[in-house]
Amino acid sequence: MIRLTRLNKDEFILNAELIRYVERCPDTLITLVGGETLMVLESLDEVIRRTVAYHQAKNLIPKPQYLPYSS
Repeated sequence: MIRLTRLNKDEFILNAELIRYVERCPDTLITLVGGETLMVLESLDEVIRRTVAYHQAKNLIPKPQYLPYSS
């Protein structure tokens, strides 16, 4: 679940599993798998960031592994 803000400033929680695609036109438009659309205040990049973080928290997308720099 990700927290987003409608254009009227009302916050809501969206099940990120339902996102089909996100586009900028110029506001951020989210289309869900059922065809419903939502316009939000967050930028396209922020919606992507929150969605990726959600999936990482569920271990559906592995977190990047950084190895210490060895000399």
